[in-house]
Parts: sequence; C-alpha cells; structure tokens
Amino acid sequence: MNGAPLIFDRAAVRRHRERAAALVERVAPVLGEVAQRLVERLDDTTRPFHRALDLGGRGAVAPLLAARGLSVVSADLSPRMAARSLGLAVAVDEEFLPFRDAAFDLVVANLSLHWANDLPGALVQLRRALAPDGLLLASLPVLGTLDPLRAALTEAEAGLRGGAAPRVSPFPTLRDCAALLQRAGFVAPVADLETIALGYSDALSLLHDLRAAGETNAVAVRDRRIPPRALFAAALASLPVREGRVVLDLPLAMLTGWAPSAS
Repeated sequence: MNGAPLIFDRAAVRRHRERAAALVERVAPVLGEVAQRLVERLDDTTRPFHRALDLGGRGAVAPLLAARGLSVVSADLSPRMAARSLGLAVAVDEEFLPFRDAAFDLVVANLSLHWANDLPGALVQLRRALAPDGLLLASLPVLGTLDPLRAALTEAEAGLRGGAAPRVSPFPTLRDCAALLQRAGFVAPVADLETIALGYSDALSLLHDLRAAGETNAVAVRDRRIPPRALFAAALASLPVREGRVVLDLPLAMLTGWAPSAS
C-alpha cells in the first residue's frame, strides 16, 4: 500500500462481508436505491459501454448493468458476496486489483471503497483498469454518516468506562473525494452530494441493518473487549426520534471520473 496508514482491519472487513452474504437481502432496498441513482448517470452520456466491473455491489449493481446489455464482472472482497451477483464473480481485494490495464470501459463501485486503507491507490488501480475514455462511477459515505450513532456510543461508553473506543468508521469529506479523483489521474472529476433518509421503528434495527450490509466496526484500533452490557442500550436510547421513528441521514458522495484518452 506504499506506506498508507492502517485504518481498517481488512481481514475483519472480509469476515463481515462473508457473514453478511446470508443477510444482505434485509438491506437490498437501500443498496438498490443507491445503485439506481449511480447507474442512472449513464443516461447523461452518449458514450457506449460494453465491459463493466461491478466492485462490491452486493447484488444490487450487476442486474442494472446487465439490463443495459453490458457484460459484467462482479468483484468483492468476500467470495460469498461476489457470488450473489450476475455474470462472472471473482473475489478480489480493492487494494490489490488483479485486472489487466484497460480491461473495462466502465467501473461501478457502489458503497465499497470506504473500507480501503489506501483509497488513493485503489482509485489509481481502477483508473488503470479502465480503457481510455472509460468511466468510473462510485458512491461512498462521507463525513456526517452515522454521526448521531457515533456521538451516542461515545457518550454512553465514556459514562460507563471513563473513555471511549472508536466504534464508527472515519469518513472523507466531499471535497476530499473530488481531490482524490483528480490525484488518481481521472479527467473531468465530479463529486456530488446526495442524501438518503433512513427511518427505523426501533433503534436496534439500525444495528441489524449495519450487520446485514457487512458494515460493522472494522477500525484497526477498535476495542476487542466485549462491550459493557449496558453500552448499546444506553446509546440507542439517546438516538434522535422523529414522529416515533429513529431517523438518520446517509450522506453520499456520488463520484464520476473519466480515464484519460489521447483523443
């Protein structure tokens, strides 16, 4: 990773994805909504696409691309999760992609790149995997994601233990995302912000959804001890409630970048 800091435990990320493969249908509506918004951006270009890489789509992206007539390779850190998608399925590490240069003319990375320790390096590899004038579409959560849960867990654990361990991932800013695309060599990079409102009849359902999506805590410096019995009950009880529902916003960076072409 060229000296990139170790932020995430990638082995834990893979375990969480493997476990989630049997549960991911629970969050299919959310994954599908983000995937639909991302893939619809293809309607804004007249450039034809034929060979697509679905990176970490968890079964939500490949059907949308196949419906447009594209040949799709579906890749995921988890073999079981990759196998949920249509077309050729392969298990790959986003930080060490095995694809040859110019293998695809479209890459769609839906809610998958935020677990990379070396995000700039991963983007460079994706750019190399694109043919000249190929397109990258990516979505990833940005700063503000799960902030109420982060604050609630921190406050509850500080009260119980006198200190708090990181239990929610760090996220980049929208400006960071645009700069990373440019740094990775993409042409005409664009980073737009879209927000999805999530509502739950009870706070525990939020934790169940995070588990079903494979999005539970994989921060490298996380506390490995069993958490205090009262921690999650206290934290969840303090989450904001609106009209009887726990409501959280999911702010997403929707990224577009083109592989450079001499033409």
